[in-house]
Amino acid sequence: MKRFLLSANIVITVLLLSACGGGSKASFIPTGGDTLKLRYAANLEIVKYPEYTVAAVRNPWDTLKTLHTYILTDKRKPVPEGVPEGTVVRIPLERALVYSVVHGSLLNELGALDHIRGVCNLEYFKLREIQERCRKGTITDCGNSMSPDIENIIELNPDGILLSPFENNGGYGQVGKLNVPIIECADYMESSPLGRAEWMRLYGLLTGKERQADSLFAAVEQEYLMVRQQAMQAENKPSVLNDLKYGSAWYISGGNSTTGRLYADAGARYVFAYLPNSGSVPLAFETVFDKGQSADYWFIKYNQNTDKTYSELKKDYAPYARFKAFKEQHIYGCNTNKVPYYEESPFHPEKLLKDIVKILHPELLDGYEPKYFSKLAAD
Repeated sequence: MKRFLLSANIVITVLLLSACGGGSKASFIPTGGDTLKLRYAANLEIVKYPEYTVAAVRNPWDTLKTLHTYILTDKRKPVPEGVPEGTVVRIPLERALVYSVVHGSLLNELGALDHIRGVCNLEYFKLREIQERCRKGTITDCGNSMSPDIENIIELNPDGILLSPFENNGGYGQVGKLNVPIIECADYMESSPLGRAEWMRLYGLLTGKERQADSLFAAVEQEYLMVRQQAMQAENKPSVLNDLKYGSAWYISGGNSTTGRLYADAGARYVFAYLPNSGSVPLAFETVFDKGQSADYWFIKYNQNTDKTYSELKKDYAPYARFKAFKEQHIYGCNTNKVPYYEESPFHPEKLLKDIVKILHPELLDGYEPKYFSKLAAD
């Protein structure tokens, strides 16, 4: 059970491990289209044509290749003749299967909850509306994303499956053979928080909520840039460590990950900023301790009924107590069992940035109270 929770957590959160699956051929996008101007997303290109839209997803693990090309066509009309090579997706999706609470929550915010007809990892969907619809049977529980219930998926008959790709995963097994468009949501591999958030414009297109997605992203961008500008004015730039050891490895966010960039934008010195990865890197405890033992602040995430304490953290793994942030009680925790971290933060990086900035620079953001992270409970 512990292994399952760990696997699902990694998928949902950072969705941290490297991934692939869906072809790595070069993308061909016809000329003459109207390119949607994406200012931050490096792994996504969207070009509109009179009768269809091409969305090309760059392979984050081999950036000279394309992970997947989608041809979005109006499902109320016949598929246009002469569309370029790619996976045809009939939009708007009306019977989507969503693997991750990250994307399910975004679709709900865009007003596309009715477009979700199936989910995986239901236990992580804390949205009351989705839980209620699953109880009533209007949304199908398709099981664990690591081994989904194929019979339920076939009965659901989805018109699109939204999932997060992983490097060298060997494909999608039986799910990949259902002749259902698989939307490879590689947003988590972007190298900036706004880059990931900008992918909401693709999900808006897929569900007929383009206007809502564009409006939401504009608001997210404006507030994020405003908070970042305030953080850049702070004189002090404390050093930061993040997350915890799982099993034999400590999965550390790379310097080019959304987490790494977020710390930089919050006016912090991330101790692993030198790592070039945009995903996470499994490191030995000794390596993490060598670089992070003197970090001023330490941010952790966990999922349990009660808030974690310092003594509990030490009981989990005694060497944690050797870190400066532990000794000086500068550890801030996010109990994802109580706060909607995974549901909100990926497409609302401005909210998470405000938390980090307020903790590291308490003199800024007057009147703001952190929403996700709080000081680890004293014993």
